[in-house]
Amino acid sequence: MKAMNLRTLRGQPIVSILLVAVNVAVFLVCTFTGDLLYDRGRLDVYGVLVQKEYGRVVWALFLHSGISHLFNNMLLLFFLGAMIEKEVGHLWYTLLYFVSGIGGSLVSLLEKTMNYDYSGSIGASGAIFGLDGVLLAMVLFSGKKMENVSAPRVLLMIAYSLYSGYTGVNIDNAAHVGGLITGFLAAAVLCILQRWRRGKKS
Repeated sequence: MKAMNLRTLRGQPIVSILLVAVNVAVFLVCTFTGDLLYDRGRLDVYGVLVQKEYGRVVWALFLHSGISHLFNNMLLLFFLGAMIEKEVGHLWYTLLYFVSGIGGSLVSLLEKTMNYDYSGSIGASGAIFGLDGVLLAMVLFSGKKMENVSAPRVLLMIAYSLYSGYTGVNIDNAAHVGGLITGFLAAAVLCILQRWRRGKKS
């Protein structure tokens, strides 16, 4: 019974649910505390590079500007995340999510620094674009077939998401592109290593 429960638990999107719950909880806290968490957590050149508050590259992933911003990101996070978490497991999924988000934050900081842009950025979309990249890498390199998922479909989803960002207003597209590339590269390495290990065992 315990073994069956553990197997059932492994197949559930526990980390995705937790990430959504934490994002929603942080948003509710921000609703009642005003700008306190935004001031302490948003991603900006001054906060990270001058004040050396390096945690902002992570904290900003949990802050959202409004209900629609939160809802759109959490919807994508849950459905994309659940699909990926089921395939790679809780630990690898968690690592891929945060590596993607941090990669997006670092590219955003680089772009802001080069353009003398001292505005702040918030949101989980860098990490979520990373999940797009992870999914594409899995389709291309994992050697496994995923139901209703193909490279053209994933590429179309990525293209539409990028188009929406570049035609929108006040969008940190550098974070999107940075997260996408980081997630793709990290997952590609993981998939290739896993295929190599499976080949050695066989």
